Amino acid sequence: MLGKKLRDVVTGYEGIAIGHVEYLTGCNQVLLVPPVDKDGKRHDGEWFDVDRLEVVDESTLVLPGRARLEVASARAVGGDRDAPKK
Repeated sequence: MLGKKLRDVVTGYEGIAIGHVEYLTGCNQVLLVPPVDKDGKRHDGEWFDVDRLEVVDESTLVLPGRARLEVASARAVGGDRDAPKK
């Protein structure tokens, strides 16, 4: 599901799935981030319950250099690493 373009069937909100979270209570959600608007302005993503989402585009967005990233630990990829210091 990550990297695919999805739509929330309740609101019609569309975006690329860039995050996924599974809660102990079973309320699993996906973070959708929309494209920039016609003026080039970025908009914040929104979290949606997985059950409300449908796939709009079957193709998967692949970030450069991450095509088949296999990592021994989550610490090896960028999201939870400290920012570089100069």
